[in-house]
Amino acid sequence: MYPDAPSARRPGRCWTIRVVGHRDRTASVTCSSPCVMPPRSRDLAALRRFAVAHAAAHARAAAVHHDAACWCRRQQCALHEGTRVACAGSVVLVLRHDPAVGQVWTLSEVCAACAPLLPHARVLNRAAPPQPRVPDPAAGAGAEPGGRGAGTGPAPSGPSTPTVGPPRLVPGGFSAPASGTSAGPERGGGRRRGVGGRRGRTTGSGS
Repeated sequence: MYPDAPSARRPGRCWTIRVVGHRDRTASVTCSSPCVMPPRSRDLAALRRFAVAHAAAHARAAAVHHDAACWCRRQQCALHEGTRVACAGSVVLVLRHDPAVGQVWTLSEVCAACAPLLPHARVLNRAAPPQPRVPDPAAGAGAEPGGRGAGTGPAPSGPSTPTVGPPRLVPGGFSAPASGTSAGPERGGGRRRGVGGRRGRTTGSGS
């Protein structure tokens, strides 16, 4: 069961894709996240196909957080207010789309207890269990019993700041955020060699 402390879990995410009509008989697709959308069009069927593809692209790009708080609970379980349930279980990503309305698609991270109670919803993805932390055998290797070995081991290299790569282009009209870490520069590119220091060392002959 989820703890009540808000700091125990990260906020659950939600994306809403909507087809909106306008007075000039055109329509447009909107997304709750800052995504690149197509221009207005009178081809409503094409805009709906884009909305479906856009929701699917969000689902593929979003890795479900195992420690995400239930979005349904954040909304006070309004979608299944007739059935009360205690949030529990793993985190899943659900897609809600009412075919009777036909113009709104909603992706959200919810708990496994709320997911089957949401109307017109289906589970698209599940959170992978967290990987167990493996203790670093090198940690504390430089310290000797009694604390005399402080500073005798190799100097720590310091915390390395992960490099953020360019956004990953995802089909559906938007770019997903980078993963936060990259493999670093490719070895093939290599590092530009310098002049190589000083040519010829100075010797005793002076030549």
